[in-house]
Amino acid sequence: MSDVQRRQSRAWQAGRADALSHGTTSEKISSMLTMDPEELIDNFEMLGSWEERYAYIIELGREMPPLTDDERTEANRVRGCMSQVWLVADDDPGKLVFRGDSDAHIVRGLIALLRMLMSERSPDEVRALDIGDIFGRLGLENQITANRRNGFYAMVERIRAMAAERAAS
Repeated sequence: MSDVQRRQSRAWQAGRADALSHGTTSEKISSMLTMDPEELIDNFEMLGSWEERYAYIIELGREMPPLTDDERTEANRVRGCMSQVWLVADDDPGKLVFRGDSDAHIVRGLIALLRMLMSERSPDEVRALDIGDIFGRLGLENQITANRRNGFYAMVERIRAMAAERAAS
């Protein structure tokens, strides 16, 4: 783990510990994971090699709380992914808040990236976000396999569908 990752991990752990000690709800803790796309791209650029970037993505996935067994249902499963992937929308009026899980470490990290970019946003913000551009600027377009890339975009489409459902309700 690089020094940057250690600092980011320590800052995240300190923020999470502080939130827990003050009785903060899990929803508020999860909102600590939201990030502006430019900030995420800057973080990636600070990391040197792709090994460090992969380690960062995997660490982000490890920080996410897993879904419960009751949430890992066929109805929540994302089709089009090589790995098992589940996405769940939480009940929060006016914005999309979602959680996810996977049986693959790198995919859990990709879910964490999507949560940082797309969760805690209004349906209009989710629709307007150009994930393809961000994915390319992160350099992931050329670094993950075609199957993982297809699965990533299947997750994006599922998240957009959840946002559309939220907008309609």
